[in-house]
Amino acid sequence: MSSAPSPDHASLSILLLQARNGQDMELQEQACFLERCQLERSQLHSLNLARTDSLPDITDLFKGYDAFFIGGAGEYSAVENYDWMPFALETVQVAHDINLPTFGSCWGHQLIARALGGEVIHDADRAEMGCHHVELTDAGQQDELFKDFPASFMANMGHHDRVSILPENGIELAFNQTQPNEAFRIRDKPIFGTQFHSELNAHRERERLIRYRAFYAEQLHTEELFQQIMHGLQETTDVDHLLSNFIKKFVAPRH
Repeated sequence: MSSAPSPDHASLSILLLQARNGQDMELQEQACFLERCQLERSQLHSLNLARTDSLPDITDLFKGYDAFFIGGAGEYSAVENYDWMPFALETVQVAHDINLPTFGSCWGHQLIARALGGEVIHDADRAEMGCHHVELTDAGQQDELFKDFPASFMANMGHHDRVSILPENGIELAFNQTQPNEAFRIRDKPIFGTQFHSELNAHRERERLIRYRAFYAEQLHTEELFQQIMHGLQETTDVDHLLSNFIKKFVAPRH
């Protein structure tokens, strides 16, 4: 169920790129973005790369849309080259070229980095599950989207790939003790990515961890560790309003 739409968001139309095998998580992810973006169901349109029979013509993909969001991917990795990966990378490149407001969360963050010339690696030793501290860089503390955040905050996560090298015009906005590039933006573009899940509260994160527990077996290898991570999730973090603020600052003024 989505929250009541913000007046700034009421007439917007958003495209969400997904890579979800199961319809249950496809719909769950859509609900998460609706909740965090404060949109009505009719305002969010999805293209699920893993569940479509044919890919649309990319030249018309963004017609009628005010912004482009890229979610997570469940069993898929931004490091791998699936049949649909060239199309996925091209969507980011086209959005960049037409200056379309774009936000990637977790896998979406990694996809943006790879598409625009950065590097994504599989790094199980630095995997992050559950709720972790994130710190803003100096650039992050001055950035229009993050400047109202505290210098250090908590965010919900679930990943074992990471952005190791930013695109040439990428600006690191946040990091933590285990890895750089927890958030970045493209210089002079309304394009952002967060390694943490900007669309998830603790309840939604629990749903994801339960559903994908087998996929993260290397990181969630004991029941004790799994329950520790589940209990450590924070229901409300400073990230809760990030997507709505992105729309307010970078999407609505252009509408």
